[in-house]
Amino acid sequence: MFSKACKYALNAMIFVASLPEGKDRAGLREISRAINSPEAFTAKILQHLVRRELLNSAKGPNGGFAIHGDSHTITIAQIVASIDGDMIFTGCALGLAKCSEVHPCPVHHKFKAVRDHLTGMLLTTNLKDVSSGVNDGISFLKD
Repeated sequence: MFSKACKYALNAMIFVASLPEGKDRAGLREISRAINSPEAFTAKILQHLVRRELLNSAKGPNGGFAIHGDSHTITIAQIVASIDGDMIFTGCALGLAKCSEVHPCPVHHKFKAVRDHLTGMLLTTNLKDVSSGVNDGISFLKD
């Protein structure tokens, strides 16, 4: 459903948002290890998230990556769209370019309901919602 880059971006954002009180930054190596992702690939994803103004980065001994703004205002949909674009919200289940209500693919009407539900969940779930589960020990970022 999501690209590998998008999965890593989501996990990285959740990890950074779930940092303990008093620690607002995490380094590349720490993030990469926490989410089980290759360091070089993670670096590219994190820089992309910085360019999209979802993360801040700072160099130096106290540097690292931090959430840009408030984790209450960043939705999962924003993270997904920043990496994978909007195809998950608008695309055809079979990948057809001209799938629509007037020219539907064979699964259009059934998939539309699933896509609409997923879109609603992604738009109404913020980073704080999902990071609190990690902090509470009821959800996990790796096996």
